[in-house]
Amino acid sequence: MKKILISIALLMLVFIGCKSFGTSNNDQKLSLAFEAKSNSNVSGTATFVEKDGEVTLEAKFSGLTPGVHAIHIHEKSDCSAADGTSTGGHWNPTFKNHGKWGVGEYHKGDIGNFTADKNGNGSIKFTTDEWNIGSGDPTKDILGHAIIVHQGTDDFTTQPTGDAGGRVACTAIIK
Repeated sequence: MKKILISIALLMLVFIGCKSFGTSNNDQKLSLAFEAKSNSNVSGTATFVEKDGEVTLEAKFSGLTPGVHAIHIHEKSDCSAADGTSTGGHWNPTFKNHGKWGVGEYHKGDIGNFTADKNGNGSIKFTTDEWNIGSGDPTKDILGHAIIVHQGTDDFTTQPTGDAGGRVACTAIIK
């Protein structure tokens, strides 16, 4: 009887521990690798994590030209073109003007800019409740799109692209 009670107590601790420290059924994570485009040497990774109704993108890059670069989600998850143009334009399911995230109108794919250091390394972290992973909602679901890193800076004004220049890295947002 004592062994049974100890076993039940241990099982309860394991169960409570799993409930307390595990992830909920709604949590999702995608890890992606970028491929170089437009004869660049850019490489990198992106991780999307959905938790508690928000999605966080963390991306890290190497091989960039030092300076500021734009990063956007584009329409199609097709990185097959050598210059990345097979991804189409910015993901814009709400038909807004291009702009700076959170200021006036902006595309759902308008992430913004990040800086590469003198060694060509850069990173960005971005969190929003306007995306999700795999819900099927065409205005929020990032699956089936791509992330593009541009050679230049997004000016947040020029329509519909932000005049960010060529596409130097691409990854499809797929499971």
